[in-house]
Amino acid sequence: MKFIEMFDPPVAGYQDTNQDNSKPVWRTSRKTKLTLKQIRKLRRMLDVRNFEKKQHLDKVREQYGAKAEAQTPNL
Repeated sequence: MKFIEMFDPPVAGYQDTNQDNSKPVWRTSRKTKLTLKQIRKLRRMLDVRNFEKKQHLDKVREQYGAKAEAQTPNL
């Protein structure tokens, strides 16, 4: 909004106040609250994801890791 627009009457057709959604409504603008059931489910999903990631990394280390005979020098 320009400073001059504060004192002049609004121009017809410039802004539709019925369709103006820029001002948040008190009840609909609040964040949703998670229930304990949802939090537990998210926690279980995170635990499963971490477990699967650890298994995958162990498999990758086994495939691409240094071999035992390559680490010890032959005398």
